[in-house]
This record gives sequence, structure tokens and C-alpha cells, in this order.
Amino acid sequence: MPVTTLDIARGAHLIGGEWISTGATTASINPARPDQPVGEHVVGDASTASDAVSAAVDAQRAWRAAGYKKRAEILERAAVLFEERADELAMIGTLEEGKMLAEMHGEAMLSAETCRYQAAVIKMPTERIYPTAKPGETIRTLRAPLGVVGVVTPWNFPILIPVWKIAPALAAGNTVVWKTASNTPLVSVAIAKVFHDAGVPAGALNLILGPGSMGGAMVADPRVDGVTFTGSVPVGFGIRDQVTARNGRVQLELGGHNPAIVFDDADLDVTVPLVVAGAMGSTGQKCTATRRVIAVGSVYDELVERMSSAVSALKIGDGLDPNVGIGPIVAPGARAEVAEGLEKALAQGAEVVAAASAPDTSECFFAPTLLTGTTDLDIWTEEIFGPISTVVRAADEDEAFALANNTEFGLSASVFTTDQWRVDRAVNTLEAGIIKINAPTTGSELHVPFGGEKQSSGHAPREQGDTAHDFFTRTRSVYINPGTPNPYA
Repeated sequence: MPVTTLDIARGAHLIGGEWISTGATTASINPARPDQPVGEHVVGDASTASDAVSAAVDAQRAWRAAGYKKRAEILERAAVLFEERADELAMIGTLEEGKMLAEMHGEAMLSAETCRYQAAVIKMPTERIYPTAKPGETIRTLRAPLGVVGVVTPWNFPILIPVWKIAPALAAGNTVVWKTASNTPLVSVAIAKVFHDAGVPAGALNLILGPGSMGGAMVADPRVDGVTFTGSVPVGFGIRDQVTARNGRVQLELGGHNPAIVFDDADLDVTVPLVVAGAMGSTGQKCTATRRVIAVGSVYDELVERMSSAVSALKIGDGLDPNVGIGPIVAPGARAEVAEGLEKALAQGAEVVAAASAPDTSECFFAPTLLTGTTDLDIWTEEIFGPISTVVRAADEDEAFALANNTEFGLSASVFTTDQWRVDRAVNTLEAGIIKINAPTTGSELHVPFGGEKQSSGHAPREQGDTAHDFFTRTRSVYINPGTPNPYA
């Protein structure tokens, strides 16, 4: 499908304000229609990453000096362009990643809102004035940009996650080198073009396309002052070790193995659709997806029966089809990993109680599957990044909360109940950065801090909201004295 507005930049790196399309190329594949490539894009290497970092270093002083008003104006223009190009961005994103077109359109619109919000944040007071024992002295704080920031983003939210990292980084006066996921290069080019066309100056935002090794070269560059990363635990920990070894700053958003606890007083008419959506929506390819369902006491049988009916009724197919609710898994290799996880669970004694019907028109389609079993299953503790969820029974409230916390992850958790005492216990007991009551484990508001506990996130400040600027800035304490004797002494 032609993408006329973006032809000038399609498939190219953006380095120092120039679209660079020279070098080896490869195709971007549509997981719903592998025989119909989305398009081609250039593939860089370590030297590409180095060139991008050089451009960011060269641009940093001028971008910081541009001041908050100029940066806010550019972000506000970017917001307008995200809205104007939302249909186009959604189309490219769905073709590359497979997500439902409506979901991808929502990412584009939320990206516009993110840019507006971050433009507003930098207009708010950021300094504090402290009392001093010296007459005439002023003690204040100010925020300075971190410097050059490396942004490494995943494919599962190919529009929104990059924007919620890039917008506050630019707003705070940093320059950015963005290594996008290999599965979604063309929509990344479209996003970079939004910022470019909004007036982000040469070198302030640089996009590099290519394999993970190129991202590794960017991360290893000592000129990069900080890295914000969303992805797997092993890769995230490797980035952490490398960047912190040179005293750089790291922000990590990693995996999740999120529980939904359903108590016997929950309204199942409300609960079941929300739990199923949290587990199977976006083909289960969310770090906040509901992987584990804990049914407490007598609700187990009815909950399993209702969830089974709901999962069996799900429609799987091309994300461009408005009659479909679940798209493909992003790539054949990713689907193979999900299938392997399911086979292992079945070999260990899990039972399939429901599975939707998946078309055979692409090897990337995978049937959303509901399992029952015990906590001895590996799938109960290991994250499988696909549309599989497992239901277990808990005898009582104590066991339910213990099972929910029995994981190395701590990103999100849901509780379904009408008992306010249970709600109070949940918010004080669950080991998760995001706690939902009578709502799915998925979904968040862009003005609210986002992040997890344990191995789901690093120790850096949270993403999104005004807390995003805590990562992208340094706080300086400033003591200002008059410089002349006090005439009133």
C-alpha cells in the first residue's frame, strides 16, 4: 500500500537532520500477510550509531539553549501532526506489527496528547527556593538536561512507547539517539518525520534502523549520558551493567507476569470481559497483560466457564479487518516461542479449557488459549509473550495475595471485588507498581507515573507523567550571593 506522504523519508535513518538511505536494505514484513512486504528500509551498523551520537553531541548545546518556550512550541506542533497523520501512522503500524487498526490509531492520538502534556509540564515551576542564614543570599535549585540520551524501544507499542520517551527527553533539553525495534522500522520513520516536520532541529532527534548490535554500539558509546530502555530482562540488565559502569543513568521497563485476583463477590458480568481483554488483547503482547488468573474459593468454576466461552468467541485475523479482535503475533520466531511455552505447559499437566480458532493464512496467527493448572507449572512463573493465560484456584484471601506476589516481576496486578477492606489490603499488599481495582491489568493514563517493582523495572524514576523529567534532568543546587558588602549591616 503506497504511503505517499512519507515517501521522502521512508526506510531511512535520520542523522543530523538528514535522511540517509544509502547502504544495505531489508524488507519489513506484515505478520498477517508475510507474502506482502510493507516496504524496504536501510540497515545500519556500529558506524551508523556512532554518527548518530556525534550528531546528538553536536546539537546538544544549541537545543538546550533554545529554551523551554521554543521546545514547547515544537512539541505542540508535533501534537497537531500526530493527529493529522493518525490514520497514516495507524495503517503503517498495523501493517508492520499486526495490532488492530483501531488500537494503533489510539496510539497515534495518545502520542499527540503526550506531546501536549509534556509541552505543558516544562512550563510549570521546577525550581525551589531554600532559606539561608546569610543575608542577601539566595539558594535555589535548577534542572539541567541529562545530555545525550539513548532511547531503545520495543515493537509492541511502536508509536506510543517511543513518544512517551522521546517527548519528555526533548522537552527537558536533551538530544536523542533512538534505536527502534527491528520489526517496526517504517512506522518509526513516520514518527521521526513528525518530529522533524514539527521543527526539531538537526541532531536533536536521530533515528537509526538496524539490528540489536547497532543498539548495543549506541549504548556502549561513552558519549551517551543515559539510556531509557523497554524490552526483555536479559537485555535490560546488560544495558544496566554497561551504562552504570561509566556512571551513566539507566531507566528500564522490563517484563511482567501480572495476576488478576477474582473474589467471589465480584460481578462476573463486568469482570470476565475485562480479564479476557487484559489477557488476550493485542494478542497478549503487552508487558502488562494478564498472565495469571487467581480465582478465590467458590467463584472458580463459574469464572472458568465464563472465561472459556469468552475466549472461544474471540475472532483472530488481519488487524485491518474491522470484524476481527485479535491480530497475529509479530513474527514467526515470536510465535514459535509462544507455541513452545504452551507445549511445555501441557506436558507438565496444564489443561486447555478454551482456545479460539486461528486462521491458517499466516504462520504468525496463534489461537488465544485459556489453561487451568497448578502453580507448579513453569508457565505460572515464566512470562510467555502471547495470548495464553492460566487460571488457578486459591482457597482464601491469604493464599490469593501470596500467589499474586509469588513472582520475580511486579509490574501490574488487578483485583476484582466489591469489598473495600479487600481493596485496602490489596493496595497495601500487592507487590506491583500498578494496581487496578475492578479493571484490567493493562492500560494506563499518560499523566500518571508508569513502572513496576522487582525485576519489572529499574530503580530510575518512573516513565510518563511529570516524573519522567526526574530521569531526563539533573538537579543542581545554586548559591547566589550579592558579591558586594551588605550596606545595611
